[in-house]
Amino acid sequence: MGTVEHPRVRPGVLEDRAYQRAIAESAVEHNTLVVLPTGLGKTSIALLVLAEALRRRPKDSVLFLAPTRPLVVQHARSVARSIFSAEPLTLTGAISPAKREALLAPPQVVLATPQVVGNDLAAGRFPLASFSLLVFDEAHRAVGDYPYVAIGRANRAGPNARVLGMTASPGGTLGRIREVWTNLGIERFEYRTDQSPDVSPYLHGIGVEPLVVAVPPEVRALAGLLRTAVGRQGELLHRLGVTDSQDPGRRALLEIGERLHRQLRAERADPGPSSGPLWQAVTAQAVAMKEYHALELIESQGVDALREFLGRQVPPPGGRWTPALRAFLRDPDVEEVRRRLDGLTVELPKVATAARLVRDELHRGPGARVIVFSQYRSTVDRLVEELDRLGDPEVRASRFVGQATHGSEPGLSQKEQVALLDRFRSGGINCLVATSVAEEGLDIPATDLVVFYEPIPDVIRTIQRRGRTGRATAGRVVVLVAEGTRDVGLHRASGARERRMHELLEQVQEEALRGRPPNPPSARRTQKLLSEFR
Repeated sequence: MGTVEHPRVRPGVLEDRAYQRAIAESAVEHNTLVVLPTGLGKTSIALLVLAEALRRRPKDSVLFLAPTRPLVVQHARSVARSIFSAEPLTLTGAISPAKREALLAPPQVVLATPQVVGNDLAAGRFPLASFSLLVFDEAHRAVGDYPYVAIGRANRAGPNARVLGMTASPGGTLGRIREVWTNLGIERFEYRTDQSPDVSPYLHGIGVEPLVVAVPPEVRALAGLLRTAVGRQGELLHRLGVTDSQDPGRRALLEIGERLHRQLRAERADPGPSSGPLWQAVTAQAVAMKEYHALELIESQGVDALREFLGRQVPPPGGRWTPALRAFLRDPDVEEVRRRLDGLTVELPKVATAARLVRDELHRGPGARVIVFSQYRSTVDRLVEELDRLGDPEVRASRFVGQATHGSEPGLSQKEQVALLDRFRSGGINCLVATSVAEEGLDIPATDLVVFYEPIPDVIRTIQRRGRTGRATAGRVVVLVAEGTRDVGLHRASGARERRMHELLEQVQEEALRGRPPNPPSARRTQKLLSEFR
């Protein structure tokens, strides 16, 4: 396999893959959204487009955006290693706004988080017109009020720099995919799957295995009590006329809460007689959400997670008891759950199962790497404790979480995150136990096993997690599913949603092809294509 030959690409650095070249050539000429399975070189495509932008407009800068500082640092290293240019400029919130503005002197390659650029744009401190190319990594974030949206809007309103959006999963609905498309000003769509003939030779395969974990009778009994408690609040909400169903799910409860609080705000804006039933419904919805969360914890996380959650609900001496908190803790079924937890010594076997999977994988070879994902920091900490307790020198595990500190659970600074990733790549650590912060963009080609501590319904996050393996060699994903719990439905729904997303992407691709303008006549083309640099 040869390497890319281009005047702005360092020789022997980028592997020459035909599909990457074809996508890059499209992206050089048109605002393009690239949807490509994780591990197939979206960053390499971005580097090819970046190199060509520097060649064509050497007096202009290019901007490479990524959602987190570790990703920004990672991409800066890739640019420095691959592209002939001045040292890339990395902009973060650690640099004052005035200093950031002074540093932005074209031409240069600028790498930044969207929050920094969005803030500087709003303050009139970011010279967007001096950029010929905007790269949006993890482009599926370009929805709602995420800064990508404002940056894309500002670009469409004036500079009209070339746009390259990259993602492994743009969204699970046609509306979300089109929102990303509109917000970034996309013109072309480059979509590949693991079945596409031009990319399949480069895939090493990812086996996804659901592993059913038996649930002890004592844990089932606790879940049954909490399910009854949730049902009681659902019946009350139904009697109050708030919902048509006596058994609303989590999403319905969230929507009910939003609706009830809109009504409360309207009442405060137009004072009148206080509505007793409205306050009763607000309390019932809040209690139901707490009980539903407790149910999720016992079914998907385990006894310790539930015990910790319930312990946090009791206010300290002199603390504030809200009506919802009082009703929750005084629910007879919740009281019974708390009583049984006091003497309960059994645990959901997920923790032990995850530890066994990690240990077995790391004993397969000295270079093995594993990532374990969990929704909750408390579970991350519990898993790291369990792995440390093994006392196995072959198992070197560390927690990988976000920056925020939650109660007694400290976060990791961005500098600490970057250092941990470096240790993981070098082998100082061979198992990361992570929350969602590790789902996007980690450049770790040798991860052999990914463990989902629980199934997740979000198709984007599922694909991002799974994409942490199967890059350099065949990878393996194990999803822990607690038998007879909500885990079973979530795992099934996740697969269905991913299939639906690929159907939607095929539909979008067909629409884009039908609306594609004719290619300009070859006689009028004066710029060289990437493939002509040989």
